[in-house]
Amino acid sequence: MSSEGHSEARSAVVLRDGPWTHRHVAANGARFHIAEQGDGPLVLLVHGFPQFWWTWRHQITALAEAGYRAVAMDLRGVGGSDRTPRGYDPANLALDVTGVIRSLGEPDAALVGHDLGGYLAWTAAVMRPKLVRRLVVASMPHPRSWRSALLRDPKQTLASGSVWGFQRPWLPERQLVADDAAAVGTMLTEWSGPRQPEPETVRVYRQAMTIPSTAHCAIEPYRWMVRSIARPDGIQFNRRMKRPVLVPTLHLHGSLDPVLRTRSSAGSGEYVEAPYRWRLFDGLGHFPHEEDPVAFSTELIDWLKDPEPDRR
Repeated sequence: MSSEGHSEARSAVVLRDGPWTHRHVAANGARFHIAEQGDGPLVLLVHGFPQFWWTWRHQITALAEAGYRAVAMDLRGVGGSDRTPRGYDPANLALDVTGVIRSLGEPDAALVGHDLGGYLAWTAAVMRPKLVRRLVVASMPHPRSWRSALLRDPKQTLASGSVWGFQRPWLPERQLVADDAAAVGTMLTEWSGPRQPEPETVRVYRQAMTIPSTAHCAIEPYRWMVRSIARPDGIQFNRRMKRPVLVPTLHLHGSLDPVLRTRSSAGSGEYVEAPYRWRLFDGLGHFPHEEDPVAFSTELIDWLKDPEPDRR
């Protein structure tokens, strides 16, 4: 396929129709695709793996109807954002996120992240606390908790099989896109609870992963997380994340999440020196915002509107 054909294919997948609008913003040396809807305080939504901005389609509309400016971004290397040759360590990816907040002309944002997006949300709240008004993390422990569980909890080590598998060169990318990214469909179904994704939803994510270079860029952050554990940059990052989160934090998790165990996430509140609320969704897996979007959006919006978020 020609470069023009690749561009058209990417646009067809990424620029999905809806009540939102699409555009690009410049931040941290790259261009980032965003979908936005609504007016009011900014809520920035950051996707995880193996997805892109569209994972927040339900929340974008719900937040806009609740009086917020909802913006979902594509991370570096994914969806409609730039695929750069480097820059996939969490510190730089977190600066992408905070850079987008600045580029949107807002003083701060309520930052909502799922999976890898949650890891980056934790990081952004530590690195650029003045830009994060409130923090919401779904399906991801605090980075220090994740590192500890990955290395010390045999059950979490086993559950993180995909992360270990990503450490090989080149082969994971090929496996991820083989048979029209069939592996993406397997992950989405096996990582969800009883409320399975619709076939059309799976098709969209599989198609997005086959956009050239996406698989490599999507895997690179996980390679850094493991390969840097004993390196100076990884040790420095882990030390930096000792700094407490100083903004109200909502931590959401599915009770049936098979890849990030509840036990791995539950202790993350020790890193938050601000109101912290833990909410476990019974019967949901790794994608609570898609498995039960009404329950997730209701919990999110109620907490955002609560002037005293430390109340249970």
